Amino acid sequence: MAKGKKTVFFCQNCGHEESKWLGQCPACKEWNTFVEEKVTVSRGSTSAASEAGKERASKVVTLSSVSVEEDERIRTGIAELDRVLGGGIVQGSLVLVGGDPGIGKSTLLLQVCQRLSDAGKNVLYISGEESGKQIKLRANRMGTFSEHLYLLCETNLELIRQTIERQKPDMVVIDSIQTMYNEEVSSAPGSVSQVRESTNILMQLAKGMNISIFIVGHVTKEGTVAGPRVLEHMVDTVLYFEGDRHASYRILRGVKNRFGSTNEIGVFEMRKEGLVEVENPSEFMLSGRPEHASGSVVACAMEGTRPILMEIQALVCRSNFGMPRRTAAGLDYNRVNLLMAVLEKRAGLPLSNYDAYVNIVGGIRMNEPAADLGIVMAIASSYKNRPVPEDAIVFGEVGLSGEVRAVTMPEQRVAEARKLGFKTCIIPEVSLKALQGVSGKPGINIMGVKSVNQVISML
Repeated sequence: MAKGKKTVFFCQNCGHEESKWLGQCPACKEWNTFVEEKVTVSRGSTSAASEAGKERASKVVTLSSVSVEEDERIRTGIAELDRVLGGGIVQGSLVLVGGDPGIGKSTLLLQVCQRLSDAGKNVLYISGEESGKQIKLRANRMGTFSEHLYLLCETNLELIRQTIERQKPDMVVIDSIQTMYNEEVSSAPGSVSQVRESTNILMQLAKGMNISIFIVGHVTKEGTVAGPRVLEHMVDTVLYFEGDRHASYRILRGVKNRFGSTNEIGVFEMRKEGLVEVENPSEFMLSGRPEHASGSVVACAMEGTRPILMEIQALVCRSNFGMPRRTAAGLDYNRVNLLMAVLEKRAGLPLSNYDAYVNIVGGIRMNEPAADLGIVMAIASSYKNRPVPEDAIVFGEVGLSGEVRAVTMPEQRVAEARKLGFKTCIIPEVSLKALQGVSGKPGINIMGVKSVNQVISML
């Protein structure tokens, strides 16, 4: 027999293969992740692969002889995306873009195709979910497209591979990887084996032909890319679109990047004509602040090299039940409980009988320790019903002993606050040495604090 079918079990988390079902994956130690799939095994595939390998024998070179030029990156024309990618698209890279349905993944990639095609680059947009008319209706909102953008509505990966080899474009967009199927794999599209084999073929095309390929990936209800976790290991860059699809803003975050930092984020606003860059996210997040309201504090967090000012709001009220209710939106729930315990133990605030609701305005999510001091001041301000001065900004990490500890890059944080018109910065006292040159400049008053008791005494 030339071909034989067998049943195997794949781990959806790491892609580990077993001949029988197991409750726990021996590779990644996750439970209940094995799924059954039928795989067609071709005996002639091994010889064909060996013949193909002989034709393109690898050449051994020294590392010092490999030259890397800065202009090998392709600028997309979207500064926020270039920032997350590390300066632009690296030729021959494989980029995975994930996010919730309707968040704007296809819209962003279509805008990238528009900018690159206008710059004279040949771009191929391959869609397995929409027809050509549907894509045209979405493209009409974004303006005109040049003749360098080509469209292909196909899900057969073999036909897609032949088209790419014939067209030889500069960039390819696959929308989405869960709809593609390889005829040599008998399982259904979107299964573990199909996604893995399809990604492997696209990776060989990207590296062999030096073509940049963007892959759109569906996400599960947990927020991770659907399919095997090995998919994220195979690609060069993993980007996630975050934010509520009913809100206007979007955040593009790099989770993995072999060619740049994973700390940068890009902020976009969804409008009728598509995604628009938000050049100053701090001003965008602080718009519409209430005046003379208790429980409202402006804090500063760093996303890579970019400081972002955010408004933290807290509402503390007496509980009507024996168990007080605590809610945290945009912040770590356990971190909020920890800081409330510090306030009760070290500062003497009786918060055990009070409900507490803490929120970052605008829906943005931040987990940086520098937001601790802002959370503490917002909770204390709401409890005492005393507003924090509107021209004040705070940042600092709070320890379990009630001390205020230093944070990274205080100069950039203070510079961003001064640019937006804030007059007072409440920071850790140990960070004053790094701001000796900044504190002498007019228009900004820098106050150092040692403990949460000193901060609460300011209210």
